[in-house]
This record gives sequence, structure tokens and C-alpha cells, in this order.
Amino acid sequence: MQETILVAVAWPYASGWPHLGHVAGVYLPADIFARYHRLKGNRVLMVSGSDEHGTPITVRADQEGVTPQEIADRYHEVLVSCWERLGISWDLYTRTGTPNHREVAQEMFADLFEKGYIESATTDHLFCETDERFLPDRYVEGICPNCGFDKARGDQCDNCGRPLDALELANPVCRLCGATPVVRASEHFFLRLQDFEEQLREWVESRTNWRPNVRNFTLGLLDEGLRSRPITRDISWGVPIPLDGYDEKRIYVWFEAVCGYLSASIEWAASTGDPEAWRRWWDSDGDSKPFYFLGKDNIPFHTIIWPAILMGRGGLRLPYDIPATEYLNFKGEQFSRGRNWAVWLPDYLDRHRADPLRFVLCSEMPETQDNDFSWETYQQRINTELVATYGNLVHRVLTFAAKNFNGAVPEPGELGDLERELLDQLQPAFEEVGSEIERCRFRAALKAALKLCQQANGYLNERAPWNQLKEDRAAAATTIWTAIQVIESLRRLFWPILPFSSQELGTFYGEAEVPASWAPGQIPAGRSIAGVKPLFARVDDELVEEENSRIGTVSG
Repeated sequence: MQETILVAVAWPYASGWPHLGHVAGVYLPADIFARYHRLKGNRVLMVSGSDEHGTPITVRADQEGVTPQEIADRYHEVLVSCWERLGISWDLYTRTGTPNHREVAQEMFADLFEKGYIESATTDHLFCETDERFLPDRYVEGICPNCGFDKARGDQCDNCGRPLDALELANPVCRLCGATPVVRASEHFFLRLQDFEEQLREWVESRTNWRPNVRNFTLGLLDEGLRSRPITRDISWGVPIPLDGYDEKRIYVWFEAVCGYLSASIEWAASTGDPEAWRRWWDSDGDSKPFYFLGKDNIPFHTIIWPAILMGRGGLRLPYDIPATEYLNFKGEQFSRGRNWAVWLPDYLDRHRADPLRFVLCSEMPETQDNDFSWETYQQRINTELVATYGNLVHRVLTFAAKNFNGAVPEPGELGDLERELLDQLQPAFEEVGSEIERCRFRAALKAALKLCQQANGYLNERAPWNQLKEDRAAAATTIWTAIQVIESLRRLFWPILPFSSQELGTFYGEAEVPASWAPGQIPAGRSIAGVKPLFARVDDELVEEENSRIGTVSG
């Protein structure tokens, strides 16, 4: 039965280049998941966009002496280019600066305010006397009261993941000038999260399909007790408050950005000519399954805050699953924009193909615990698995067929036990890989696909068609025909992970289109084989040395 799947992907800040940690933790798993479900025949909507109202944009604009809009425009174009070159298959990738998004965010604010879930209060905030301004959360840095991390932000600690109020930080400083801010009063609006605490707990406890790290972390936050959280800030950049008298304040980005999943869905529907089509994925009385892809630093915003907004609004579907990842580190340390400790995605894509990176990051995806990337790991994964196990299988079979069977798929004879045993593994492989992807276990899915590659290599070595050809041409034809059928199934199995090379592989024997289904395919005898070339290249030691020498020399 066809399922309705919403793939809601965390919105990146349009303030800098994405790095490989972002790709492995958010965008690649979401894309693999969406591509698979489309092949499965499910109704998929995959949306996201550039967050151009986050304070990282205004911080960078202040540092460069330009407007926030200039920063947002610059990096939105960078992000769009990256996603296209990496093969991220959005149904819509938009931005928070659209009139549609502003209207949706303001409508959500107004609805919750009218229902009493948003209230105003005059509270203390940090004010920089040097810069003569109130400091939004990201303009403040200090010591986390929970774990002692000395680079905690005013909204959240990147070390322990705990949401924070800037006033909780010890030894706070202004990130712009380094001065110690003072406390001043300012009127703001607050979302009454405590009104949803019981409902949230009941819902989270029912989510037995969630990853333990996501569920347990959220229950821990609920155990601490929820309280009202500020929903506006003193800043002139962002979505205006839809109430009179607050012209110098804006809706907090963490509120309006999560509304982006809904606003992007509405924008997508309008672009199709059916403005109500978004309801298929959002109406609470429907049967859709919304999946939210994000990193662990975003868990509270998607398991507490966004569900509370949805509960308050009413009539909208709560998340089905939130497969948040842990961190992908780089050579044992966290990726860091401030320290320029990263492999930047635009720099990688300027010099290398996308699929090898997709393969390596899938194999190293930090699904339930932090994992590590290095160029040595990149080399090892590509050379021993992508090239030696998969690429060489494809190349030697297709070049053998093209050379020895008149450039065509040979006509098979009667299949023997080895042929039937191998072909009998195809359908179980689709079931296993599909099951793992549905559970958001992408590393396991890749491992299952590679297992079929290993079985095919083992079969080919045992049959040895290069020897069969000398004594029994018909037997060699049967061996090669069988191997080509397995290769076509591998092309389909790898399509969600390796879309570019899967399409290229299909061109070798006239199957360049997207597979029609998530099932084994068959390439008929007589089909022309032409233009065969290696799908992947080995990574030599010189490339690893070169990449290591570039660390810290390219700034994102």
C-alpha cells in the first residue's frame, strides 16, 4: 500500500559554507531516505530551505560590514549549488525570506497568542554598553552552567546539547567586541511550554520507534520540567511580530524556522497548481508519516518546541520519527567554523565527484554515536569497498561482455545451481536494504548492498568465465548474463546512495532512467553494451597528503 512520507530536513543557516559534518548528519540521510521511498512508490514530499534570519547571519554581516540580506543572498546561492552538485533531491528548497514563510510564521504566532499559549512579560536581558544594543542569544558566549563548556552560546550549549538562556551563562561576553554585557529589562513574548508538558510526555513515551538517544534526551528535558521560553528578541532582522507596537522586535528564529517545514510545504503545493495539496502530509486526521532529519544539537527544537507549537495550533500532524544523528568529527575533533577545522563541501565538490563522498559518509554516518572522518578513512573505504568490491565487479563483467559477446548481453543457457542460488539472493537483498533504510539505519543498508557485491564476486571467481570461454562458450555466456542481472539489481540498490554513478552505469546498457520500482530488474539478452568505463577511481597516497595539507587553508 502506498504511504505518504514527509521528509522534513533541518534548515541550514545562510551564513557560511556547509561542511561534511552537516552532510553526514542531516542532508545525506534525508536524501537516501527520500530517494528510497520514491523508488518504493510512496508519496514523498521532501522540503527544507536556507534559514536567513538566524543570528549567525547578522553576526557575520556585522563582522563584514555588510547587510544581513547580502550575507543571506550570498550563502543561499552557495547552498543551492552544493545541494545540486551533491545530488540532494528536494521537492522544494526555499528560504525563510519569502512572503509565504513570513505569513505562515506570523499566522502561527497569532493563533497561539490568541489561544493564550503566548504571553508577554518584561524580563532581564543582556545589553552591550559598548555596542549600545541588546544582545540576541548568538551574540553572547560564556560558560555552560550544566557541563562547564566555556564556548556555550546564549541559546544552547554545543557540548551537552542543553537549551539555555543567555542569563544562565557564567562569565558572558559580547561576541562582537568582547565586552562584558550588563542586565537590562525589555518586554518580550514567551511560549508557555509548560502548558504542553503532560501532553508532550505522553506523546514522547509512546514513540517507541525513536532512536534511544533522541527519546531518552527528550524525556530527560521533560523530567527537568518545562518553562516559558522567549519567542521574540530585540533585533530588526527577521519576521516582524504581528502585533502593533513592536516594530523593533522580531520573532525568534527558533520559532519561525521550524514553521518553515509547514511554510515550505504550502509553497510547494502552490507551485503545483493545487494549493491544498500540502494537507495530504499535514492534516492530523490523515495517515502520513513525517520524518525530521537533523543533528543532535537540534533535538529539543524538534521533540519539544515544534511539537508544542503543533499541539497548540491543532489539526496538524506530529512527527512520526526524528532520527537525529550524533556528530561526525574530523580527525578526532569537532568540525569548527571558528577554528576553520573542517572539510568544506563547496571546496570538495569543486575538485571531486559527489558519489565517492556520499559512499564514505554513508559508511561513517554517526547514527547513534559520534563517528570520525579522515582522508585516510576516505581512501580506505573507496579503495577496498567502492572500487575493489563494487566498481571492479561492474567493470570486469561489462567489459568482458562487450569484448567477447559482440558488444551485447549474451544469451544464457540453462541455469545451474550456482546461478539460481545467486539470483535467489536478489529479492532478499531488496528486502534487507529497504528495511534498514526505512529504520534509518543507512550504514546497515550500505553493508547489506555490499554483501550482495561480495556474493557476486565470489560467484564470478568460482565460475571463472575467462576460463569457461576457452572450453564452453555457452557456459561463459550464462555466467556473464547472470552477473549482469545482479549488476542491474545492484544499480537499483545503490541508487539512493550513489545516484550519479547508478545513472551512469545504466547508460552502459540502456537503462539510464530512474528505476521503475524497488525490485530486481532484468536486462534482456541482446541488449547493447557500449561506452563502458570505470565508475570510480582509486585514491592514492598523494591525494591524501594533498588533502591533509589543505586543512585550515580554505575558509568557509
